Amino acid sequence: MNDAIKGMLATYNCQTPSDYKNALKEIIQEVALLSLSRQDFFKNAAFYGGTAIRIAHKLDRFSEDLDFTLLKPDKSFKLDPYLKGLEQEFHSYGLTVSATKIEKEKDSVVDSAFLKGNTLLLMMQIEGLEDPSSGTNKNEVLKVKFEIDTDPPLPSGETQKLFHNNPIPFEYAILKLPSLYAGKLHAVLCRKRLKGRDFYDFAWYRKKGITPDLPYLEAKLRESGHYTEKTPLTQDNLNNLLKKKFEDVDWEMAKRDVAPFIKDPFALKPWSKDYFIAMLR
Repeated sequence: MNDAIKGMLATYNCQTPSDYKNALKEIIQEVALLSLSRQDFFKNAAFYGGTAIRIAHKLDRFSEDLDFTLLKPDKSFKLDPYLKGLEQEFHSYGLTVSATKIEKEKDSVVDSAFLKGNTLLLMMQIEGLEDPSSGTNKNEVLKVKFEIDTDPPLPSGETQKLFHNNPIPFEYAILKLPSLYAGKLHAVLCRKRLKGRDFYDFAWYRKKGITPDLPYLEAKLRESGHYTEKTPLTQDNLNNLLKKKFEDVDWEMAKRDVAPFIKDPFALKPWSKDYFIAMLR
């Protein structure tokens, strides 16, 4: 295994096959960011979503996908030119990972790809790992979804440039925390499939005392048809929308979704509509 990847893996103190899989997925995300930086991707785009706050701001849960937004709308933008460079970057670090385009729906403004590798093969590439096949099916695929919004509402503030040191130092662009929070609130309110990860991240933002970029959130809500009032979105409006959402959530299902991504599931025990509504105060 490449020394840089070996060093990155050592920081996780993995104990179980699940630990190794989460760590490998995050390492793949970081190598992908390096490749995109090397290809000047961040001249046109910024990082956002759960993985962005995990990598940039130390969110204490693992995340699955890489989400990006263009800095100005361009529906003709494609991920295709970056895929070969991604594969070459993985190969240079001894990681057997492919980058495969996802054919998008006709009217979608989101362009997507999968970064995929055979989980067992990746586990076998880890030196010193006893019985890599334990808990791993030979056909299991380790997969990271990689997508970009090509026609986004634009955040109120400027993006920021940050540095990352793994596997080597590089720079990338990311939305600022108020805009990242607005994007997460949009997911909390509008995502069709229940993801407990959204609520975990909401709680993280509340504990950090971050104030959302309300104009950006309003633009996203109007774009998706979830806010149609003639008046601008206010914090009171938002709290009412969130309160209604919290009353409708299946909290046991939400806990089951997020539990595999955190170290101590006991932290989910208080989860209920009352717990989340109390955060609004």
